[in-house]
Amino acid sequence: MSENESARHWYVVHTYSGYENKVKANLEQKVQSMGLENEIFEVIIPVKDEIEKKDGVEKVTQRKIFPGYVLVNMIVNEKTWYDVRNTDGVTGFVGSGTKPIPLTEDEVDNILKEMGIEKAKVKLDIDVEVGETVKICSGPFENFAAKVISINEEKGKIKALVDMFGRETNVELDFDQVEKD
Repeated sequence: MSENESARHWYVVHTYSGYENKVKANLEQKVQSMGLENEIFEVIIPVKDEIEKKDGVEKVTQRKIFPGYVLVNMIVNEKTWYDVRNTDGVTGFVGSGTKPIPLTEDEVDNILKEMGIEKAKVKLDIDVEVGETVKICSGPFENFAAKVISINEEKGKIKALVDMFGRETNVELDFDQVEKD
């Protein structure tokens, strides 16, 4: 995971009422035309399937969970903030002033769960076991060696001990932050 990737978060964008689909299409078009694929990753309109009965016929319809809002998975910098903010139909980010506030991982998980989407589980690309030493390939401990003390495949995390200044420090790392030593 690059430094840029660690800055990637989900943000809530406020839209004019009823413009959610248009904003999603406009943002996706902007990402393509301006080459922002490495900064704006995904745009979601939180919807939930509901069964409506009309004249004895069941019909599945999609109801917006948060009308007037769109979720954007992106890296916020001055350019991306400006590009999203100035997309037709967008009234602004949810946050204080010019500083959008990212959603927490739990909030994102809850929204995806409500939509009926289970977050894809991260698969371990390298075969590592507890007790083995791995090399950290990104983040603040880049190029350090670490001894694996636990593996959480559900969350895609490894807990490891890093030797810093003669002391072992407990760190939590994503699977894609380590490689087999």
